[in-house]
Amino acid sequence: MSDLFDLGKQQGNRPLAAALRPESLDDVIGQDAITAEGSTLRRRIAADQLGSIVLYGPPGIGKTSIARAVGNMLSKDFRPLHATRAGVKEIRQLADEARIRPLLIFVDEVHRFSATQADDLLAICEEGTADFIGATTQNPYTALPKALVSRSTILKLEPISINDMVTVVDRGLAHLASTGIQVTLSSDHKHLIAGRSGGDARRALTTLEGLCVGHALDEPVVVTEDMIEDAYMAAPVNHDRSGDQHYDVISAFIKSMRGGAADAVLYWLARLIHGGEDPRFIARRIMIQASEDVGLADNTALQTAVAAAQAVEMIGYPEARIILAHAALHVARAPKSGSANHGISAALSAVTQEAPLPVPLHLRDAHYQGAEALGHVGYRSPHKDPKGWIDQDYAPGVPKGRFYVSEARDAATFEKRADDYWERVTGRPSPKLFD
Repeated sequence: MSDLFDLGKQQGNRPLAAALRPESLDDVIGQDAITAEGSTLRRRIAADQLGSIVLYGPPGIGKTSIARAVGNMLSKDFRPLHATRAGVKEIRQLADEARIRPLLIFVDEVHRFSATQADDLLAICEEGTADFIGATTQNPYTALPKALVSRSTILKLEPISINDMVTVVDRGLAHLASTGIQVTLSSDHKHLIAGRSGGDARRALTTLEGLCVGHALDEPVVVTEDMIEDAYMAAPVNHDRSGDQHYDVISAFIKSMRGGAADAVLYWLARLIHGGEDPRFIARRIMIQASEDVGLADNTALQTAVAAAQAVEMIGYPEARIILAHAALHVARAPKSGSANHGISAALSAVTQEAPLPVPLHLRDAHYQGAEALGHVGYRSPHKDPKGWIDQDYAPGVPKGRFYVSEARDAATFEKRADDYWERVTGRPSPKLFD
């Protein structure tokens, strides 16, 4: 009895994802902003003036497929290069070939190109000898040579939505059926594959193909949830701890804490944990936000964050997830004040851009013999006053409220209580951001 190990033979040893590569932009799923009629890419194809294009986005969302589809639509030979293996010699050989026949040069992982490689490639494109498409998972504005960025049109691709991913799965099922492989897959299981693929169409199709391997050809493949769970058990996590995924997810986590969005905080925290981020790194970010965003509104937030950082050093995953969630939720749920962050930033700006203020004589060091003869006198300690405060100038030339401005709202926060206390003691209103 033959089985689905014969699948490769039937498809010419082509993986399912390769067999389903789009022939034109009309076949591309999930990148409507780039492939729609009237888009920049469509207009350039119609005018046969593609030039230099950089496709930017996470793995498996169609960068190579779009490039091949463009080559088909332009009727140009597709010449793929890999940035880590292509030298200047290979690029110049392509330039010679392009003078004989129309070429579309495609460079995967173009962020790995050196400045020299990029210069040679750009010379070919600027002369109009060949068209060029580069693909990168890294932010092109920070990862690519500036000359390449300035001469290219950057097109950002987004992860494929769940509904579009279901369409990808349906297309895979139809192709398998055309080769004689009948797969029974419920709607719920399609959505499960779509969701677990993390916006990566190649991963979804590879999973679907893997579910079929090892079954008899003359029997339909009935996919169960256990089979899907088994297929994804060792699947890689779509999270690059040194790339855009790292920065984008941690940014969403931070902004969700600042915004008090507890559910979003837990979701992005789970993404970081699932992606393998160091718990000490996450704890450090929570500590920073405890002062930057909560600050004087609730001083205990920093205490919780510091305690969490110390705890994860001793515990680690998996239990560290609970401690991180505890600290992150404290920061998210606490009232907010950015006065410490804004105040020190304004003060540092003054220190770096203005002439330094002399230390007033009454505040200068007076602990040594001879200090009085130098005029280091006149300081009065607030502890000697019944109110615990004495009116004296601590920074001549710095008006009250220049750096520290209270961000207390109408709530029983530390900063609000402090405002009320000092207004009673001094008889003066505290500078406030919100009046």
